[in-house]
Amino acid sequence: MTRTQLDPVYIYDALRLPRARVRRTGGTLAGRTPVELVGRLLTALAARSPAPEVVDDVLLGISTVTGEHAGNPARAAVQWADWPDTVPGGVVSRLCCSGLDAIESAAARVASGAANVIVAGGVESMSRVPMFADSPAIAVDPELGERTGFVTIGVSADLTAARYGFTRESLDAYAVQSHRRAAAAPAAPSMVSVPTDGGELASDEGIRPGVTLDELAALPALFGDDPAWERVARRLPDSPRPAAGLHTVATAPQLVDGASAVLIGNPAASAALGRPPRAEIVGTAQTAVRSPLLTAPVEASRRALGRAGITAADLDVVEVNESFAVTPLMMIEELDLDPARVNPHGGALAVGHPLGATGGILVAHALDQLERTGGEHALVTIPAALGLGAAIVLRRV
Repeated sequence: MTRTQLDPVYIYDALRLPRARVRRTGGTLAGRTPVELVGRLLTALAARSPAPEVVDDVLLGISTVTGEHAGNPARAAVQWADWPDTVPGGVVSRLCCSGLDAIESAAARVASGAANVIVAGGVESMSRVPMFADSPAIAVDPELGERTGFVTIGVSADLTAARYGFTRESLDAYAVQSHRRAAAAPAAPSMVSVPTDGGELASDEGIRPGVTLDELAALPALFGDDPAWERVARRLPDSPRPAAGLHTVATAPQLVDGASAVLIGNPAASAALGRPPRAEIVGTAQTAVRSPLLTAPVEASRRALGRAGITAADLDVVEVNESFAVTPLMMIEELDLDPARVNPHGGALAVGHPLGATGGILVAHALDQLERTGGEHALVTIPAALGLGAAIVLRRV
């Protein structure tokens, strides 16, 4: 097949589950399997766009692909939701960028004409499949860790913050802001509630609206004496090391369970789905920097903006994953962003980061906010370990 141009790629819908905290005694969604979490979103999508038979694929981003995250939960979720047997499913994994990778991969297939409609998103049940449950070689093999520059991502966050000159106080202040914004956030149209043993979960958990700077200042730093700093010194000998750690449990993302699903299609899909598109995907990028830095979202965002044909000044909404407090602060400084437009309703410091599910959740947030405010363009970006970064630019239609 010879093609002379790419098809426009639209987002027709974006749904997500509430983010539920992981607890030692069992989180709110710990009793729900990853397959069920995604299956409930597929059921909700079919109720809003009742034509699952036109979906060419279901593509999920999952960071930790082991245990109940293994064995192709995407295809199993299709069966759980009783979608047509002809709908396949698959999984992609790019650490914390997995959800954006799934969305960008789906967009590329639709643009090329290889598919007409794809559901892309992600899931992570961190209650049932904890981070590092897969015992990745980069984390357990010292020789490989040395060669790749892998360190605890909190050390990467402290390293990046030190490079930018961010203080412990500025990081804590951002965390307070995240909680306050999350507490004041309006109801999200993209939210799909989940039945629980105690009733129903209909909103994100973890928000502490009354948290103060004094409370955060009393928390111990987590990564200042991590032995991985020796690896940082060997790999990046000119990098500063803070005298004491910079990030704490409050300026790191909360561990949560969650799932997301984004309905992506070409222009012709509107008739089949019975609804108009909500936004067009106009720019994407996957980039990397020398590990263990967390600066890749900067270049990913610049590339995605360039491919969209706009500048950072044109952005009405920016959703930067609060992988640690340093990430949004770095993005604001590097792209000269309006702080009021960056994570206007809080982020992972307040309500958590369900790894592979986060990309789709942030896309849903961005769409909700564009429609709420009448804005036109949104940027979503996420960093990941090993120096990875991903970004996507949306235009409301």
